[in-house]
Amino acid sequence: MTRQSRARAYRRGLFAETIAALLLRLKGNRILARRYKTPVGEIDLVALKGRRLAFIEVKRRKTAAQYWLAGHPEFSGHDLAFDVVLAAPWGYPRYIANAFPV
Repeated sequence: MTRQSRARAYRRGLFAETIAALLLRLKGNRILARRYKTPVGEIDLVALKGRRLAFIEVKRRKTAAQYWLAGHPEFSGHDLAFDVVLAAPWGYPRYIANAFPV
């Protein structure tokens, strides 16, 4: 990955996080932190609504699926889904099928 493509990916990530923060604010959340760095990784957004504190990971990677499909044409025509597995250290992993529309 070149320096320019890394910079472009960084800007796109910032834009996606800004849109996510705006959406959360419109839904009544207060954004407490953006890109909060910890020794074990980064939290994209921390939001508060009432007594609900949310840690939000923002992903903007629909095109990654398109790249995979381009390399595996035998799967064209299949139904697509984006699922999420939430793996928190204090509980069991939670699987969410069709977490967001394709």
